Formats: sequence, structure tokens, C-alpha cells
Amino acid sequence: MKKKSLIIVLFILIIDQLIKIIIDQTFYIGKIISIIPNFFYVTKVYNTGAAWSMFEGYRFILIGISLIALAFLVFYEKEFKNNFRNIIAFSLIYGGLLGNLVDRLIYGYVIDYFKILLGSYDFPIFNLADMAIVIGFILLIYAIIKGEDKHDSKSRTK
Repeated sequence: MKKKSLIIVLFILIIDQLIKIIIDQTFYIGKIISIIPNFFYVTKVYNTGAAWSMFEGYRFILIGISLIALAFLVFYEKEFKNNFRNIIAFSLIYGGLLGNLVDRLIYGYVIDYFKILLGSYDFPIFNLADMAIVIGFILLIYAIIKGEDKHDSKSRTK
């Protein structure tokens, strides 16, 4: 991992963990604060699963999947062009994966706190780590569409 990446990863990880500590210490389960009425709220949920509470109660499987995903991404990152967007993409994913992995290792669950309503749809509650992962993967998909994941001498740095 490059120095630039490490700084971004640590920034995401530290901010994510600080927010989770603040939420955990100041909110009780069920407390909701409206930030933008009928759209954006802050609350506290302990999620023992993954996205949309899938695999609920399978803590060690989710930890294993996270570790495998991290290893795969470290290996796969070498196949991408070394540009600012791709560095950001991988760094966001690493930071987000590590943020949720720390929760699973320490607490056995992930602390989620952002709640969004889209009309009548109540979007699953999520956190900063989740946002980092999603944004990172969107950037990677864009890089793949642009052909920046090709293995050639122009794409790789020595």
C-alpha cells in the first residue's frame, strides 16, 4: 500500500471509529434525530449482519469474508492504473472494510447510524464505512469501464 493510500485509509478508519464511539455513547437504541425532515436522520443500530442485515449472526464468516476481500483487493490493486481516482477508490474501500471489521472484532456487531427515507422507502441504516465502500466500488467500476484495470506496461508502476 502506498503512503498516500495509507493516509486516506487511516483517515476513514479513524473518523469512522470516532463517529461510532460518539453515537454509541450519546444515543440509545431507538433514538432518532432529524437532520433533514422526511429525508435524513441520525440514529443507532447494532447490526450483527452485513448489508440489509444479511448473514445476521454469522460474525466469524463475515470477518473471514472481510479478510479475504482485503487480501483480494491488495492483490487486484496492482492491475489498475496508478492514478489519483484509483488510489482514492481502493483507499476508501480499505478504510471502510477495516472500519466495519474493527467493529466486528471488538463488539461482534457493526454500529450503524445514518438513516435515509426516499419517499416511502426506508433505506437500511448505514455508517461512514459503508459509504466509503460504496463510493470506492463506484469509482472502481468507472475505472473498469474506462479500461484502467488492464495489465500492461502503461498501467503499472514499477
